[in-house]
Amino acid sequence: PCENGGECKLVTNRGDAFSEYMCICPPGYTGKYYALGMQTGAIADTQLTASSVHFGFLGLQRWGPELARLHKTGIVNAWTSSNYDKNPWIQVNLLKKMRFSGVVTQGASRAGQTEYVRAYKVAYSLDGQEFEFYKDEGQNQEKVFTGNADKYSTVTNMFNLPFTAQYFRIYPLVCRRACTLRFELVGCEMNGCSDPLGMKSHLISDQQITASSVYKNWGIDALAWHPHYARLDKNGKSNAWAALTNKQGEWLQIDLRRQKKVTGVVTQGARDFGHIQYVAAYKVAYSDDGKSWTLYKDNKTNSIKIFQGNHDNNSHKKNMFDVPFYTRFVRILPESWHNRITLRVELLGCDE
Repeated sequence: PCENGGECKLVTNRGDAFSEYMCICPPGYTGKYYALGMQTGAIADTQLTASSVHFGFLGLQRWGPELARLHKTGIVNAWTSSNYDKNPWIQVNLLKKMRFSGVVTQGASRAGQTEYVRAYKVAYSLDGQEFEFYKDEGQNQEKVFTGNADKYSTVTNMFNLPFTAQYFRIYPLVCRRACTLRFELVGCEMNGCSDPLGMKSHLISDQQITASSVYKNWGIDALAWHPHYARLDKNGKSNAWAALTNKQGEWLQIDLRRQKKVTGVVTQGARDFGHIQYVAAYKVAYSDDGKSWTLYKDNKTNSIKIFQGNHDNNSHKKNMFDVPFYTRFVRILPESWHNRITLRVELLGCDE
């Protein structure tokens, strides 16, 4: 069942064997209600700021806002405000307007002690300067949300009145020991042509995905890392495309069969026998005929754009194009990598 006004639709991918149901956003928005990227890393560290930061263990441990990711692990694995901060907040800049539907919060353990936010308010802004506190429909008072009661469990609060904003803030009101927080945002992208084009869903067929070369473990065909394995979140032993050689000039190509508007790309690494492999930086090229290629350039400098890639084997890294383009063929050209050129990917755009 769908929540918050979403419409349940059947999506058929390569026949009934790949059918699935998904919740579609209301008119004016695209995609389904989904996590906006705190846990996956799609929201970058630089997009997270806070009113203050706690420094623990003789000042050596920094509990910064970039750590406030749902289910983050490690000794230092959450944001904690300074003990002297009387009005703490943590902020996310989504870099563009988004439709916010809810928030998921979680506490953490610091120095062996359980800490969490018991109650909080939410504020939002279009410009990062003027913020408005969330209120329920028909209410004049700012909404106080119930938070957590332990360090591990998650608490989800969905908004009765979803709102559109670029900046999102959580203001802790009541905290256990200290205001320590991990969280995820739930919402939709605005209708700006940023739907997945079909790598993960298999709407893009295996035959539409090619590459400059293919790596095979021990040269065995059955252990090849084929280009059509380069699907975001693909599972299995060989679950990504890997190039035969680790040098610039290798590429992964996707044929969209007809011109589409391409607005962004999401990349992901993989793991081979315990070895973490990923593309750390890459270029993007596009073509109408698959023969004559144009390298994507930075809109401000007019130089060939180098996109930041991944830093591990599993996190998503989303890059949106400042100037979207219309094309049939898209190539990703690795510039730097860790261990081996290894890639899983999704293209974003629309049929517009």
